[in-house]
Amino acid sequence: MQRTRVLQISLIAILSAFAVELAFGLYSNSLALITDATHALLDGVVTVVLLLAARLAIKPPDAEHTYGHGKIESLGGLFGGIAILLIAIFFIYESVVRMQRPPPAVLPGMLAMIAGFYTIGVDVFRISLLKKTIAKIGGETLKADFYHAFMDLGSTIVAIIGIALVTIGFYYGDFIAALILGVLLAYLSLKLIYKTSSDLTDIISPDLVSQVRVIISKTDDVIGIGPILMRKSGDAIFADITISLRADVSFDKAHEISNKVEDNIKNSIPNLKTTIHFEPSWENVPRDSKIHELVSSMKGVKGVHNVSSYASEGKIFGSLHVMVDREINLEQAHKISEIIEEKIQKNIPEIDHVTIHLEPYVTVPQNFKVEEKETERIAKLINEYSEIKKVGRIVALNFKDMLKIDVDCSFDKNLSIENVHDLTSQLEQKIKSHFKNAIITIHPEPL
Repeated sequence: MQRTRVLQISLIAILSAFAVELAFGLYSNSLALITDATHALLDGVVTVVLLLAARLAIKPPDAEHTYGHGKIESLGGLFGGIAILLIAIFFIYESVVRMQRPPPAVLPGMLAMIAGFYTIGVDVFRISLLKKTIAKIGGETLKADFYHAFMDLGSTIVAIIGIALVTIGFYYGDFIAALILGVLLAYLSLKLIYKTSSDLTDIISPDLVSQVRVIISKTDDVIGIGPILMRKSGDAIFADITISLRADVSFDKAHEISNKVEDNIKNSIPNLKTTIHFEPSWENVPRDSKIHELVSSMKGVKGVHNVSSYASEGKIFGSLHVMVDREINLEQAHKISEIIEEKIQKNIPEIDHVTIHLEPYVTVPQNFKVEEKETERIAKLINEYSEIKKVGRIVALNFKDMLKIDVDCSFDKNLSIENVHDLTSQLEQKIKSHFKNAIITIHPEPL
């Protein structure tokens, strides 16, 4: 809104200058003033175009302009630059032609000087207003109007100098100054045309891309940087960035890292809007994590745990526990283990041998029926082990043909964890021998 408001003020100011210069120029028969008034009118027309471009540029994204309408502003700036170039060429042409003409019969006087100084005041006001606004919010349309204001100021000064020189008898001084001004304006307009056309063709500074790449490389947990695609639309810069993360990180962690990358870029380049894509990388990922990731996604695998790998006599061995559907037969389960082994050795060729321990997978339902009478039978089985110093809570839950048994029991605190594991394994087998399709969890505690 501020951008369009500033352009509206600039338009009103330049139209007032046009009216004053045209009226005083006609009255005093000043061709230079009339020409400058014509230029002011053309400048007003261009400012109207820039104003429309700025209004369209701030429209939000829609179905047909998913990046917004910022390019319209660049298009307006391009139009303004071309208009300045045409006017500059006209000045150059007129200065050359007029130097070949005889002096006019009626020369301008003090009224023409007054109109010129009024226009200078208008131009200084526009330049100051536009400069402050550009420094605050930027914008190609404002820059184009800023160049126009400078051109107006220069052309008006040329007109005043020309009037003054004609007054003292140096008629050709006006046209020499106009020629210099035309060359300068042509240079400025070409710069504006080049910049806005570059924006329209999505040219981006390699230094800016390098700056973004450095920011990403300094972000923790980013292990690689892929393509960085950038484009400019109005004042906004859009970046499509690909980063590589460790393949074993969780989705939540990957999202967190992506947010860090985005925040770090915004802190350095506020007008950059980023889209982050992350890709898995197995570089520096532990071998056990690779095995787990490879196997857990395979068809027929219900779960993976106890993954380990180790070296012995120059060879690397891997082992893992794989859970499969408890309803399938041994031949089907063995087929799954063969496929697992082939996939591991294909993707992790340094592993020489894989040992796979197959286990039945049982889906644990959410709702059970409590079996109070079964807890007494379980307690008697546990009491047969003298190493168990105390029996805590025993819960037996029944669902269809399945019994879920949870047991808390205490052992001597000095007993090794290996012995505790052996005892709990024996206890599990003991309970399973009495309860078919039981899922048993034994929680050991020190005493």
